[in-house]
Amino acid sequence: MSESRCVGTGRLYPSLAGVLYREMVIPPHGLPQGEALKGDLSPFRIRMSSIVYEPVIGLEVHAQLLTSSKMFCPCSTQYVEAPPNTYVCPVCMGMPGVLPVINRKAVEYTIMMALALNCSVAPHTKFDRKNYPYPDLMKGYQISQYDTPISHDGWLDIEVDGEKRRVGITRVHLEEDVAKLFHRAGPDGEAYSLLDVNRAGVPLMEIVSQPDLRSPEEARLYLIKLRTMLRYLGVSSGNMEDGTFRCDANISLRPEGVQELYTRVEVKNMNSFRSVLRALQFEQERQTHVLAQGGKIVQETRGWVEEKGITVSQRSKEYAHDYRYFPEPDLPPLAIDSDLVRQIRAKLPELPDARRARFLKQYGLPPYDAALLAGSKSAADFFEETLEQWKGHAIPLENKAKSVSNWMLTDLGRLVNLSDVELDRSRVAPARLAELLELVESGQISGTAGKTVLEEMFNTGKSPRQIVQERELTQINDSSALGRVAEEMIAANPQAVADYKGGKQQALAFLVGQVMKATRGRANPGLVNSVLKEKLERVR
Repeated sequence: MSESRCVGTGRLYPSLAGVLYREMVIPPHGLPQGEALKGDLSPFRIRMSSIVYEPVIGLEVHAQLLTSSKMFCPCSTQYVEAPPNTYVCPVCMGMPGVLPVINRKAVEYTIMMALALNCSVAPHTKFDRKNYPYPDLMKGYQISQYDTPISHDGWLDIEVDGEKRRVGITRVHLEEDVAKLFHRAGPDGEAYSLLDVNRAGVPLMEIVSQPDLRSPEEARLYLIKLRTMLRYLGVSSGNMEDGTFRCDANISLRPEGVQELYTRVEVKNMNSFRSVLRALQFEQERQTHVLAQGGKIVQETRGWVEEKGITVSQRSKEYAHDYRYFPEPDLPPLAIDSDLVRQIRAKLPELPDARRARFLKQYGLPPYDAALLAGSKSAADFFEETLEQWKGHAIPLENKAKSVSNWMLTDLGRLVNLSDVELDRSRVAPARLAELLELVESGQISGTAGKTVLEEMFNTGKSPRQIVQERELTQINDSSALGRVAEEMIAANPQAVADYKGGKQQALAFLVGQVMKATRGRANPGLVNSVLKEKLERVR
C-alpha cells in the first residue's frame, strides 16, 4: 500500500484504491487571509474542525396591499389580467409636474400589520425618494420610507421542532411597487425587454426581519407564518406565484457561539416557499465550501435559478449603493394619531396563534389538527362554519369537532390538493359537508359510502342527500337481509371459514370485506361483523 506524499495533518485513511488518505483540518475561521489549499487535493479528506458554521439569515418581504386604488393615484390595482399599460395615469407613469396623494387605506393596512407583529407605531412618519436608475422605474426614483418608517421594533414567534423561536422585526414600512419587465428574444435571437406599467404604484408593504433565523427551514416557516397573518388580516393575498408576496434573503455563515455578523450575500428571484428553502440550502453549502477551501465570502447579490437548483452572481455589493434618499418634496410629513392606532388595534381579528389556542380549549382538538386548521384562515373559517351548520344530532361538541377535522384534513384535503382549487372556492360548502357528516354519524350511510358521496359533491356540487338517493347508497341496517348475504359468503368461501375455525382472525375480516363488496359498501360494518360471527358459530 502506497502513501500520499502531500503534506497534511491528522490520521491516515486507507482507500479502496490502496492509497492512504490524510485528513486535513480546516480552522473554524478558514485558512489565514491570503492562503489557500495548493497542489493536488485528491489525497486529502477535507473536513471542518469541531466548531461548525451556522447560517445567519434575515428576510426582506414585500407584500402588495389589497387596496382598490394605487398608492399615490386613483388607478385600479386589479391589473393582473388586464392588457399591458392600461391601468396607468400621469402620476404612476412619473410624468413631470404631477402630484401624488397618499392612500389612507394603505397606511391603515400597514399599521394593522405592524400591530399584529408587535411593532411600535411612529407618531410621525414621512416618505422619501429612493433614487436609482433601472428600466422598471420610469421616473428614476421610488417613493419609499427611509429613516422614519411607519413602525419599528417588533417580533414574530415561529415554532421549530416543537419549540418557540422569536424573530425580531426591524421595521414595517410602506412604499410603491415598480413596473414589470418582460424579457423576450426576437426571431434573430436578439434579446429585448417590454415594460408593463400596470403594476407601478401599487401599494407595497415591506417587512424587514432581524438576522435571527438560523436555518433555511426556519426561514420557510417564518414566511409561511407571515403570509398566514397577512391573509388573516385581509391586507394582502400573499401569493408568491403571482408576485404579490416577494422575498429577498440575506445569508451569512459564522462559527457557532460567535456573535459577530460576517459578510452576507443577498439572494433574489425566489417565487415559492420551496424555492426559498432550496436557495438558502444551496447558498449555505456553497459558502461552507468556499470557507473550507480558504476562500473569502464576497458581499454580492445572487439570483436563484430554479431549473438548475443553483444561485448565480448578479452584481457586486462590495460597496453600499448610494440611493441619495431625501424627503419626498411632494408629500407632507404624516402624523399618525394615537386614537387611529387604538381604533385599528381594537378591530384586529383573532390571529393564528390565538385561534389555535382556542381550538385546543373550546373544541378539544389535538395540537396537530388545531395547528393545521388555524394555519389557514379559509380552513379555520370553513371548520367553524361546518360545526355551526351541523345541527340536529346529539353528539358531544368535541366529537363533532374531531369528525369535521378528520374529513377536512384527509378526504376533503386530498380532493382540494389534487384539483389545485382553494377550499373556500370548491363546490363543497360548509353546510353541505355538515349534511354529509350528519348522514354518516346517524348511520344512514356508511363511512365508505360517505367518501364516495364527498367526491361526487366535490366534482358536481350536488347535495349529499341527492347523491345518496341517486346512487342508492343508504346503509343497510337490516340484520335479516345482511344475514342472508353473510350465509352466501360463508358458502362461497369454505377455506376462509376453515381458517376462522382454526383461529385465524384475519379470515373474519376477509369475509366482512366480501359482504361489503356484495352490498356495494352499503352494509353496516359493525352489524356485518356480529352477524358473521353468529353465522360462523353455527357452522360445523
